[in-house]
Amino acid sequence: MFLITGFIAGLLAGKILRGRGYGLLGNIIIGLFGAYIGGSLFNLNASGWFGELLVSTVGAVVFLWVLSLFKR
Repeated sequence: MFLITGFIAGLLAGKILRGRGYGLLGNIIIGLFGAYIGGSLFNLNASGWFGELLVSTVGAVVFLWVLSLFKR
């Protein structure tokens, strides 16, 4: 379930930051890092799968944004 949540979070983050997706495997990895970053940033227990997805997506967006700063 963690991989599915990470995949969806990475996919959503790629869509939110248009043009910054990294393909299927890259989105899964970004989503997993996003889950960790989102959990660290918000320091809260997300209730239910939707809450976890929301926190993971926000974390993945932050992670993609930071990556784009180094990519320039």
